Amino acid sequence: MFSKWLDPALLLLSALTLLAGGVAHLWQRPDWASMCWAAGSVVMALVLLVEIVRRLARREAGVDMIALLSITAALAFAQTLVAAVIALMLASGRTLEFFTSQRAERELRALIDRAPRFAWLQEAGGLREIPVEQIQPNQTLLVRLGEVVPVDGRLLSPTAELDESALSGESLPVTRREGEQLHSGVSNVGAPLLLSATRTAAQSTYAGIVRLAEEARRSRAPFVRLADRYALFFIPLTLLIAAAAWQLSGDPLRALAVLVVATPCPLILAVPISIMSGISRAARRGILIKDGATLEALAGVKQVFLDKTGTLTSGHARLQSIEVNGLADPLRLLGLAASLAQASTHPICQAIVDAARQRQLPLSIPRQVDESPGAGLCGVVDGRRVRFGTLSFAHADAPASDWGAAMLRHMDYLACSGSFIDVDGELAGLLVFSDNVRRETPQTLRRLRARGIERIVMLTGDRLETAEMVALSAGIDELRAGLIPEDKVRAVQEGCLRASTLMVGDGINDAPALAAANVGVAMGASGATASAQAAGVVLLVDRLDRLVEALDIARQTRHIARQGVLVGMGMSLLAMVVAALGYLPPLIGAVVQEGIDVAIIINALRALGPLRGVRQQRLAAQQIDHLQDEHKALSSVLSDLHQLAIDFARRPLAQAQSDLQALVNKLQTTLARHEREDENTLYPQLTQSMPGEDPMSAMSHAHREIFRLIHLLARMSRDFCAAPETASADEIQHQLIRLDTLVRMHFDQEEELFRYLDWR
Repeated sequence: MFSKWLDPALLLLSALTLLAGGVAHLWQRPDWASMCWAAGSVVMALVLLVEIVRRLARREAGVDMIALLSITAALAFAQTLVAAVIALMLASGRTLEFFTSQRAERELRALIDRAPRFAWLQEAGGLREIPVEQIQPNQTLLVRLGEVVPVDGRLLSPTAELDESALSGESLPVTRREGEQLHSGVSNVGAPLLLSATRTAAQSTYAGIVRLAEEARRSRAPFVRLADRYALFFIPLTLLIAAAAWQLSGDPLRALAVLVVATPCPLILAVPISIMSGISRAARRGILIKDGATLEALAGVKQVFLDKTGTLTSGHARLQSIEVNGLADPLRLLGLAASLAQASTHPICQAIVDAARQRQLPLSIPRQVDESPGAGLCGVVDGRRVRFGTLSFAHADAPASDWGAAMLRHMDYLACSGSFIDVDGELAGLLVFSDNVRRETPQTLRRLRARGIERIVMLTGDRLETAEMVALSAGIDELRAGLIPEDKVRAVQEGCLRASTLMVGDGINDAPALAAANVGVAMGASGATASAQAAGVVLLVDRLDRLVEALDIARQTRHIARQGVLVGMGMSLLAMVVAALGYLPPLIGAVVQEGIDVAIIINALRALGPLRGVRQQRLAAQQIDHLQDEHKALSSVLSDLHQLAIDFARRPLAQAQSDLQALVNKLQTTLARHEREDENTLYPQLTQSMPGEDPMSAMSHAHREIFRLIHLLARMSRDFCAAPETASADEIQHQLIRLDTLVRMHFDQEEELFRYLDWR
């Protein structure tokens, strides 16, 4: 405990002895003054001597040896006031390091201090408080207002309002709904909630993050050791200049002055402050860097290897389309499949249920459910026998279908997966799923190239056809598919031989490759996974674009640290030359050296601040959230548009007329209104926040084309309803396909832009 407060104690002692000596000098007691000044400096010299001996025992050289020499020389030449000033200056610098390090570690300590210790277990007899270490999976826990979620679990309450800032950096409360996965470490800011534990405390997200944070706190930056290695030439150079000054002038005080201004506080203090400040800034942005070695390696990365699933893509299956065989109602098929899927925890089943709830479809209770692992589900829904899964499972008792074979080819072309639906023995439809590329992925890769990344490679175990579609969508330079974990490790090791390599992954199978890379980066907030344990960097926010921010922080921190070393040594060498020529007395030299120290340390603190070149004009977080909510609200309209674009020409005339008219009305009252508001309100604001005279011109052009197509479809709908023979169903479907493609691409572009402007 005392060693922690050693530096503030030394500062207090040095200040008091210097003040006491000054008072004694004013009272005409020079002997007492000299003793007071000598006392403070002797204590500082002894502390330095002990530290240097310990370092030499570890075979480490230290530039703080010069500080010891300067104090010792001042005492030997009876310059006790100079020795006292040097001691005060050195103690003040060390104390500044102490307090700045405390500030720099604040975010990391906050993670550790917030770790929950107790939880409320709900039992038949009521609630019981238990240590978090005793929590077991499937137990029901109560989290009250203001409490931290103790373990990972699934939400049982209808809704929950959570503060996820500790993990994601998101400042606004987030609403989670029943069935969603909750990560430990988030705080409940709403009504008490119930959750079913899915992991123990040791396996949970927050426990993994705490372990990583502890490692970051205990780490020692390699730059500090690099600074110490400067002693190999800095100490001999200092002694040479001091000896030369003494020899040529015959004045030992010149040698003392050289030693005084050579006191290496810039090397001792500036570098660790820069490193810890950079780690702290990254932590505030949801980027956990384990240590200074990782930060330095991150700054030097020249090539990036990325996993596919969960890294370049979202990692979650999403319903892409509903294909129907014949005249079946697509939404009715989805409702039947979702009702049956409620009985399973399989990710595909969860995606089906989510898609149905997103479209607000009523779900029934399934009966006589039977699940075949890896094949599908069967059961009774509303009196109808429903089967869905693989083609061989869903349509097992019927002969091969040409439509089914065509759908298999269709999924192969699109690199998608799907579940066939059989209703009462008839093959009725197909639910097509895809794992879409993250919206921020293409922009992130472009930004990486702009920062000098020479090579971007995707490593995946998926088949080549699937991987190629993702690579083309994301903008990957090189693709390697069909890899097992050993192949990934080999590819990363080969990359490390060429240049400094960064590997990004999220799964357990990525852990060996993350460990093999110069820098491993784990995606998401799953700090307890093997990938997070093997990685040097963990992105606590499940956003790939934080990788660019981590790179920027590392490079800025390295630049500031090197600047502190080079500028500090340069200024000290200049002062040494001036002192050797006799223009800088020892006492003035001590004051000059302290000025150098303060300037270098203040410069090092810049690593805590914002990155260079960050725009100050950003959209408000509430605006971005509102815009994204509007996009989500329009998802049902876009789904209807996509479905009609697929099979409009095959629908019966009366149904096609009714469906087209209903869709046009929706497009006019929702989509067109939304795009018009964006054009009149949002885009002028964005123009002010972005460079160029008219940066939104291309996006505005898309708006005009959307308006034109909606107007065209409205005219075609009127003609098709009044005189079907005058309007071609194929031509109408062609325009529907054009509008569907344009709107989806436009929404993707806007989502990418929102992420670029979102600085949370």
